[in-house]
Amino acid sequence: MGVLMSRRQTVERVQKVSLAVSAFKDGLREQPSTRRRAEAGTARQGTLEQEVQEGEEEASAGPSQPEESSASKAAWERLRDGRGVEPEEFDRANRFTPPAFIRPKRELHDDEPPDISLEQREQILNDEMCEICEVWTAESLFPCRICPRVYHDGCLRRMGYLQKDSAVEVTETAHTETGWSCYYCDNLNLLLTEEEMYSLMETLKNCKIIPESCLTLDDFLHYKHQVHKQQFERTMPEVQEEQAALQFNALDPDKKGHIEWQDFLSHESIQLLQKIRPQNALLRLLTPKERERARAAFLALDQDNDGFIGEGECRQARHTWFRKHQKEMLSCNVSISHVGPISEGSPASSRNGKSPEKILPATKQEETRSIDWPGFLRENVAYILAARPNSAALHLQPLA
Repeated sequence: MGVLMSRRQTVERVQKVSLAVSAFKDGLREQPSTRRRAEAGTARQGTLEQEVQEGEEEASAGPSQPEESSASKAAWERLRDGRGVEPEEFDRANRFTPPAFIRPKRELHDDEPPDISLEQREQILNDEMCEICEVWTAESLFPCRICPRVYHDGCLRRMGYLQKDSAVEVTETAHTETGWSCYYCDNLNLLLTEEEMYSLMETLKNCKIIPESCLTLDDFLHYKHQVHKQQFERTMPEVQEEQAALQFNALDPDKKGHIEWQDFLSHESIQLLQKIRPQNALLRLLTPKERERARAAFLALDQDNDGFIGEGECRQARHTWFRKHQKEMLSCNVSISHVGPISEGSPASSRNGKSPEKILPATKQEETRSIDWPGFLRENVAYILAARPNSAALHLQPLA
């Protein structure tokens, strides 16, 4: 997994260099004609006619074109670097320096099956000091439910990662079974390597997706059709289009008619990981906390303690244990690692006040096929990873 550099001294030096480079580029953009004339004079190829033509092109383009291209370029750079949306009006005064992320690199042994024992439990220990300020203040630290990092709510606010809406969510869930994902684990896009991120960016650019924008159902289906046609050189079947529509509904739990950019990006990131990396490589991305949660789920399903469960039970776990709870459930003492079937009358069975989603009964074939612990992990690893973000959206819709 990638490394999160949180040492302020290192990050501040990087930021100073970045600011200097940005200021230099801004200065060059303010004098485009002078820069081009200097380049032309050096190459001894500039002519008066070319300068007049360039001036006419600049006048016809208007003043808004450079600003739009600059904003678009900045958005793509934030996407490449794994950073979130950074609006221009964001006040950096009295705030900590944002962390610098380094994308992970694939190792030679990633494709080999990892040794994850069912019987041997793992000891879960959180860090003792805040990841941001490196100060220990005991119970006032908020732990991440995915990784061992802990944070102060004040530090998260000063970094701009804790706004008014999310502040209540963090304080209510960080110390419960439901838990809260830190800003690193919340971003599934940070699991991609530089090569994988470049591949995703090329796909988004070819499909004319504007970064940091919301997508309607038509936009989402059009994008899925384009991706399928580019990959298979044929039209996407109607069955897959219906599955894409179901995925859109899962990404829009509040029925707003559109999906947020971060939810779309997380969905596409986990989809790309499924396509590119083998399941063994995905298993190596699981943290000790996630592995312990999976152990508890499997042991609860294995009633006879023979080390096997039915396929129907495995599919049921996919629909319940590894999905995130809705916002109205945050005050309930219910965990995504809750073990045992969830009844229709329980708080976890409702979805925005509507009837619970139906889970199809297991077929005879599912009842007869047994799944052991390694198979359970392989079939559920993508859904475990997809459950990391704090968003109420379901980033990977399980197949019915």
